[in-house]
Formats: sequence, structure tokens, C-alpha cells
Amino acid sequence: MSTVGFISLGCPKALVDSERILTQLRLDGYKISASYEEAEVVIVNTCGFIDSAKAESLQAIGDAISENGRVIVTGCLGVHADEIRSIHPQVLSVTGPQQYEQVVRAVHEHAPMTRGHDPFTDLVPPQGIKLTPRHYAYLKISEGCNHRCSFCIIPSMRGKLESREIGDVMKEAEGLVRAGVKELLVISQDTSAYGSDRKYKTGFWNGRPLKTDMYDLCVALATLGVWVRLHYVYPYPHVDRIIPLMAAGKILPYLDVPFQHGSPRILKLMRRPAATEDTLVRINAWRDICPEITVRSTFIVGFPGETEQDFQDLLAFLEQAQLDRVGCFQYSPVGGAKANDLPGHVDDELKQDRWDRFMQTQAGISAQKLKNRVGKDLDVLIDEIKDGQAIARSYADAPDIDGNVFVHSDSPLKPGEFARVRVDRAGDYDLWATHQHL
Repeated sequence: MSTVGFISLGCPKALVDSERILTQLRLDGYKISASYEEAEVVIVNTCGFIDSAKAESLQAIGDAISENGRVIVTGCLGVHADEIRSIHPQVLSVTGPQQYEQVVRAVHEHAPMTRGHDPFTDLVPPQGIKLTPRHYAYLKISEGCNHRCSFCIIPSMRGKLESREIGDVMKEAEGLVRAGVKELLVISQDTSAYGSDRKYKTGFWNGRPLKTDMYDLCVALATLGVWVRLHYVYPYPHVDRIIPLMAAGKILPYLDVPFQHGSPRILKLMRRPAATEDTLVRINAWRDICPEITVRSTFIVGFPGETEQDFQDLLAFLEQAQLDRVGCFQYSPVGGAKANDLPGHVDDELKQDRWDRFMQTQAGISAQKLKNRVGKDLDVLIDEIKDGQAIARSYADAPDIDGNVFVHSDSPLKPGEFARVRVDRAGDYDLWATHQHL
């Protein structure tokens, strides 16, 4: 068997692309290697969203060339093929994101199979190759984005919004659940816009008509009997329809909403969709319907033109919104982004100062919210066992980006199983709990 090495960088959406490429290569009979030495060729799936990600991707390409010498590049940074080749002229092939067939074709060209594919020995699980643990998986419902946020170049890399057929999405979700997945993480560039490019066309799943929109998708996913977690949800008014599903326990009471800032002036400069919505009113309305809802968000500090007053407006928004989970980035200029042309760029020292103050403010909010959970019971999903301790997540915790629940148990727990725990103590971002034996 010919052997391929693989490096996957970037966001969960890129991870799904990597899974698709790996699945096709395994179907074609290739063996996947975990080392440079054994691989006949190495694929690097790159990220190009911000400068630090570009630098990481270029470094990974360089490392692969140094260690192996035969490298195929794909992913978001691949749209800048000339830049990649100017730094690493040795690369065998460069393609952009979602160009799965071209990547596989390049592998066939540069590492041809030495024997034919044997379906009896080259086994591939029905759900395909997954790079996540067996008990959770990302479910990508669309590609691309129709927004033109001034700090972002995703549309130029991944194109316009292209929603998947809802029947295809549900077949994939059903297959994942059959394979043992206990949690589906719905991802896209804009989950709220799902189906808008298809004019919310009616599709079918198991003979059942479903509109291609976020609501019908959530209703259908809720019938699979697993955790369903929504990511990248823009706060359009129609999102309000999803909250009663959360209150009824159909899907997880968790919304990942990228608010990005709290100053109306900065949001306008960012060209954010739904920037004119009264976000605080919406959040409070969601909590009225579903008091247990966890709202997660990301923000940018140091955006061009951000004044101290704008930053104070952001801190005030944090205090008022009392968000459960928050990430923060310092603005990074990206080649091709319109925000680069704005006046009033913030110097790095001030960006760092604002980031520190932002995180200090949010840490206090997070610590108090988690403290309120002490003494309460939670259902958690066990992710791993490390040094005899179970590391788990509650409905309020998405993998890799949120906190953990560290569980003490007198009986053995296994990754991928649910457990009922009682919270003993809380930190700024994590909880410690004891397994409740039923």
C-alpha cells in the first residue's frame, strides 16, 4: 500500500475537509501514516485566516519539506499559491479549500498505488475517517459565506454560501449516530443562514419533507437522541424560534454567537451582519424562554479606530450581557481585508493591554457563573480518562474551546459515556465534580 502523511491545521470546518480527503484516500487503498519517515507524500491542510495562522501553516509546510521532502498543500492558504511557492518552491501541488478531487488526484500522481484497491482488506467505516474522538463529530451543513465583514477574507477563500441538501446532512448525521457518536456539533460559516441560498427549498429525509432551514434541521436532528450543539449562529430574529427547542430539551441549550464587539460604531466599521439588532434585549429574551441557556461568543479588541470609549462600551456590554463562555482575539491585519485601509490602527502594546483587561473582566463573570453551579447535579459526557481521573464536558462546554468538568468516581468511567455528577467546586473556567451513582 502507498502511504500518506497528513497535517490538519485551522478550524473545525477545515478538520471536516481533512476527514473527507482522508476518507477518499482510504477508499482508494492508501495507508495513513503518523510519521514523516513512513509517508511517501505529506499533505498539509492549511489555515490562512490571520497572519499568525498563515505563519503556522508556512512553518508546517517547511517542516514537512525538511522531514519528508514530498509535500502537497491544500486549504485556505492555498488560494495564495504564488506566495507559498515563492517561499517553498519544492511543493508538489497547491490547491485551495474544498478542492478534494484535486488533492486526491495529486496524491495519485505523486504516490501512485503499487497495487489495486481491495475492498475486503482496505476497510473504511461507514461514517468515513474521523479525526475527532469516536463519541463526537462535527457536522458541516454549508460552505462559504455571503457576508463581507471588513476584517475577514473567508468569502474570498471559501466562496459564497452553499448550503448542503438537508437530506444529505441528515443521512450523514444518522450514519454518525449509528457509528456511536453521542454529540453532533453543527458548524458552518453562518449557521443561521443555512438554506437561504436555496430559498429554503423542501427536501426529504426517510420520506419526510423538511425545509432547508436551521429550524427544520434542528427539529430533525433532535429525533436522533444525541446531544446537538449549534456553532457560528448569527443573531438574526429567526434564531428566536430555536430557543423553545432548547427549553424543551430537544437540542442543547447552547448558542455560539460571534458578537465580535459591543460598540455600535465599531460593529458598523466591522460591517457585521445583524449589527443593528438590540443584542442585549435578544439575550434576555432567550434567557426568559430557556433560563439554562449557555451563550458563547468571540470578540476582537484593538480593531482599527477603536478608542478607549469604544473599549469601555465593550466592557460595559460584557458586564450587562453576562455571557457564559467568551473568547477574545487581538485584531490582526489580514492581507486583502478591507479593515486594513481604515485609519486609527491600534498599536500592539495597547491591544495587549485591552486584551488583558477584557479577559480579567470576563474571568470574573465566568467564575461567578460557575460558582452558582456548585452543589447542583449535571449530566456530563466523558471525553477521556487521564491519570485515573475522568475529564468530561457538560452541555455548557464545547470541545477544545470551553471548560472541562473533572470528575471523581469510585467506579470506572469510560470515554463516550454519559454520567450524572454533582459539582463540588468551581474555578474561573472549569468545574470539579463527583460521580453520582444511580
